[in-house]
Amino acid sequence: AEQIISDLLQKYPGCRIRTDFPRPPRELVELFRGVPVANIDDCMNRMAAIDAAIRPLNAAPLLGTAFTVKVAEGDNLMFHKAMDMAQPGDVFMIDAGGCTERSIFGELMLTYCKVRGVAGVVVDGAVRDAGAIAGMDLPVYARGVTPNGPYKNGPGEINYPISLGGVIVNPGDIVVGDADSVLVIRPGEAGDLAKAARAVVEKEASIMAGILKGEYPRPWVDAKLRELGCAVE
Repeated sequence: AEQIISDLLQKYPGCRIRTDFPRPPRELVELFRGVPVANIDDCMNRMAAIDAAIRPLNAAPLLGTAFTVKVAEGDNLMFHKAMDMAQPGDVFMIDAGGCTERSIFGELMLTYCKVRGVAGVVVDGAVRDAGAIAGMDLPVYARGVTPNGPYKNGPGEINYPISLGGVIVNPGDIVVGDADSVLVIRPGEAGDLAKAARAVVEKEASIMAGILKGEYPRPWVDAKLRELGCAVE
């Protein structure tokens, strides 16, 4: 009976590990290199960013492929396992249930991630060693900071869909982040989205050039006010 229960726990949701998953071509991921998250989000109906409470803890830009981890609140057993499984360019996307009472990782684990070529870590939960993280060139995003350490009991999941900061993340999704926030992009939508986002970048560069000359025409403002019947004295 104990073996049957153990087998079920490894197979069904709650405690299971998928050892690998399809990753998008690197050249597809690189289409988003240097593109501001705000410009990409403009092309995703301006509602694609993760919860604004999950903030960057350093200035390193984020770009890579989602490697998903779901942990029990305040527990990092599955993240320890995931660190040995990731490939260079992967971004750990960790659903920690939004719990900020215990940290999921700190400087030591992040240094190991860096050595293994991990491209970043995003956790809907807490971290510790914030001072050290601030000086790292490995991008880290978290909901909070606490020195309280984690449990290591499990259960959890690796490389199955998760919800992180209100956004569904699948293994192999493209992850982009900067000082504003983090976006998750489906590989099948990446080509057209990158093209549209770069067009926005070019448009804003033209607008900025005009602003620096003292020119900032916005005829739509008065048009909208007229539509509203706004009284102007």
